[in-house]
Amino acid sequence: MANTSSAKKAVRKIEARTAVNRARTSRMRTFLRKVEEALASGDSAAAAEAFRAAQPEIMRAAQKGVLHKNTASRKVSRLAARVKALAA
Repeated sequence: MANTSSAKKAVRKIEARTAVNRARTSRMRTFLRKVEEALASGDSAAAAEAFRAAQPEIMRAAQKGVLHKNTASRKVSRLAARVKALAA
């Protein structure tokens, strides 16, 4: 347990930051799930629309430090390829 006042403040800050990061991660996963469901249903228009909504969310997560930027780019790239394959 934290003993000093600065350590106690650090614990409070970490808890607040963790809550924000958890919310961002959850939001990003929700958008990813919508794309996955559209791909599974075979609806290319819905998949393309869901992907257009998910892409900025994924990149925002990378910008805010929730994901590494290469991880975000990889996710976007693979989703884009799957959406394009479904449309073709």
